[in-house]
Amino acid sequence: MMQKEFSWALGIQKEISTKLITHDMFDKIEKICGIDISYKNETAYCSSVITNTAFDIVATINIKSKVEYPYIPGLFFLRESGPLLKTLALLKDENDFDVLLIDGHGVLHPRKCGLASYIGYSIDKPTIGVAKSLLCGSVKRDHFVEYDEIILGYEIKKRGKRPTYISAGHKISLKKSIQIVEKLTKDGERLPEPLKIADLNSKNHFNFV
Repeated sequence: MMQKEFSWALGIQKEISTKLITHDMFDKIEKICGIDISYKNETAYCSSVITNTAFDIVATINIKSKVEYPYIPGLFFLRESGPLLKTLALLKDENDFDVLLIDGHGVLHPRKCGLASYIGYSIDKPTIGVAKSLLCGSVKRDHFVEYDEIILGYEIKKRGKRPTYISAGHKISLKKSIQIVEKLTKDGERLPEPLKIADLNSKNHFNFV
């Protein structure tokens, strides 16, 4: 499938990009949700994990579902948004969270609306994109990532680890996104703890419904 066959999806991204909020819209950070998906054959395994700032696990939801779309660069939200939103909807009010971490880009995207921005806008929550590869832009000497002459992201590169690329998704600034990710990443680890646990859960395929 070619991107031109999904012009409606491109339109959605462009429309949402004009409505995203990239300044801080929260009072506190006490519960953080990390969510990630792995795939096997035509099944998506999605895990969401909520922890507090001490890394204690507050809640976990694991859901498997059928893959509806292929992987299309720049249109990652088509493939992943369904399982992600379905999983997030199962978190009860008492397990609500203050910020969401997603394995994907936020505004660091050719249309300024990656997966983290799409999900953040859909659930109206502060959301941070934590991507494992760079989709667009160039990394400057100070590790900030510039695209279209605008600073949209930041590269975190630890010794012995592949880099991660941080960007604001929705209702949060890039500065605060970087601070939160760095605070939640343990020494010697590549990913912030809630997202790391969700990543491992999704790959284990145990206790999925």
